[in-house]
Amino acid sequence: MKQYKYRINGNLYNVTVNDIDEKNIVTVEVNGAPYSVELDRPVHKPVHSPVVRSISNSVEAPKAAVVRPAAKSSQSAVKSPLPGVILDIKVKVGDVIKRGETILILEAMKMENNIHSDKDGKVSAIKVNKGDSVLEGADLIVIE
Repeated sequence: MKQYKYRINGNLYNVTVNDIDEKNIVTVEVNGAPYSVELDRPVHKPVHSPVVRSISNSVEAPKAAVVRPAAKSSQSAVKSPLPGVILDIKVKVGDVIKRGETILILEAMKMENNIHSDKDGKVSAIKVNKGDSVLEGADLIVIE
């Protein structure tokens, strides 16, 4: 198990990388949330010669990782188009909305941005609260 701390756009992320199983899957925790990640190629342990004087338990770091997609569902989340602060949420869980309807207001770069629904449906979850800071690509509202 290895632990890392990353700071991305001012936000701190604590990442714990656990052991890799025989199917090339590694369990990763980001700020306590678990994720299963499939490596795009096997990780090879270094081969040690008997004449090597120092012992190393290191494993070659993976070059890239592929996150397994979640199971297909009729739900999709409206994502933040840019980093900012949530000023107002115009819907609540259970509301039926139409494509193009304003669902929340995001302040970014000292401007208010109306965030619209990308499809018709029913609000099944609201992932943010008024006053929250969000990063680009963060899930805001789930519509089914």
